[in-house]
Amino acid sequence: MSCSNNQNIYFFFFMKKILLVGNGGREHAICDVLARSRHTPEIYNFATAFNPGIKNLATQIEVGNIMDMKAIQNYAKMVQPDFAVIGPDDPIGAGAADALLEIGIKSFAPSRQCAQLESSKSFTRNLLKKYGIDASPDFAVFTDKTDLASRQLFYEKHDGQVVVKADGLLGGKGVMVAGDHFSEFEPAEEFAQASIEKFGRVVLEEKIIGEEFSLISIVDGEIVLDTPAIQDHKRAFEGDMGPNTGGMGCVSDENNSLPFLTSKDVIDAHEITVQTMKSIYKELGERFVGVMYGGFMVTKNGVKLIEYNARFGDPEALNIFSILETDFVDVCEKSIEGRLNEIGELEFAPQATVVKYLCPEGYPTDSIKGVPVSISPALKKSENQKIYYASVGEENDQIMLKGSRAIGCVGIGDDLASANRECEDLISNFDGPVFYRKDIGTDDLIQQRVEHMEEVRNG
Repeated sequence: MSCSNNQNIYFFFFMKKILLVGNGGREHAICDVLARSRHTPEIYNFATAFNPGIKNLATQIEVGNIMDMKAIQNYAKMVQPDFAVIGPDDPIGAGAADALLEIGIKSFAPSRQCAQLESSKSFTRNLLKKYGIDASPDFAVFTDKTDLASRQLFYEKHDGQVVVKADGLLGGKGVMVAGDHFSEFEPAEEFAQASIEKFGRVVLEEKIIGEEFSLISIVDGEIVLDTPAIQDHKRAFEGDMGPNTGGMGCVSDENNSLPFLTSKDVIDAHEITVQTMKSIYKELGERFVGVMYGGFMVTKNGVKLIEYNARFGDPEALNIFSILETDFVDVCEKSIEGRLNEIGELEFAPQATVVKYLCPEGYPTDSIKGVPVSISPALKKSENQKIYYASVGEENDQIMLKGSRAIGCVGIGDDLASANRECEDLISNFDGPVFYRKDIGTDDLIQQRVEHMEEVRNG
């Protein structure tokens, strides 16, 4: 009897505590994969609002301003976690990892300096140029608001086919693309001047043509471990129509790649990330810890970098964590300690995934809010189905829409067709003023991607 009690005390004192910052669909997925760990950690969530999914997994939720570094520090001092996982881009870019390190708490997230990889488009382009990483389209950085003539020359050089990137975080609204957002120089220049006024600079790039994919990697400054290649679908409506969103859904196939990619495409993207990670250390003298999320495009001239993010994507995190088999607590700790080599490779189930977000009617321009979404009482999720909550609340045991992407539904299968069937079956259990892109994961849309990529490669 005494021996049993001692064992219980030993377990209690060595249980891991983890601080999770953020409360979206990405953070629900992170919380879920942390909770599945053999370490059975206590998870403490510092969040902008309660997430019903996180509520069922976390030991405690503290609602506060995730951009208030002092508030994050105060909560962390109370919790005394073994480490923190910072989910969203804004607190990462604002230096949340630095603020926590000031009080002795390490984070699975990069420092503010390293996070410039996402928060400053000019930093990333100039970094690649300086260290000879041939992955950028033609680009130019402008800092003079009055230098309209130089920007117009760049615009004319590429026959108006340019991309204008604000040099800072604007919640997914920091990029304007020719053909999507403007067809004349004037609106592009207006956006460029606004960026210079706000951030001190703007980046103009040649618009490149091809198929996009995400290769999200976990790094420690020395080692790069890749997650499956994934394609996000940004447009709000079927057929890739309508305004851009945070992401309506994603797919990855059973070999953890995509039907339109070659193995060389993925290897090339991986190598770009390896070189970029090493260049960051040369430039800043700091290890990049956490996530390097590469948004890539396969063009007729090979794989090019569109941009890097310094955190998991949303919805991509939902695909990744639905099939991750490696213990994620171990992954976080080894990344923080600079010992990812001890992980070997990340292990994923050899299955395809399809994610579709249920969104409130009117999203993304005029979303319905404060209305419930009902879930069938007959819902019995299979092991190939997962639900992640995002922009929703909970009132009187009802899930309430809060205006943005609401519920991520994941289907897992032996191939994309079966994963899509699982996803659709899961979605059929929800009812309310919501919509989603039914074409994500379908044979028709995937075939369009394959045919487009064949045209690009042969063009």
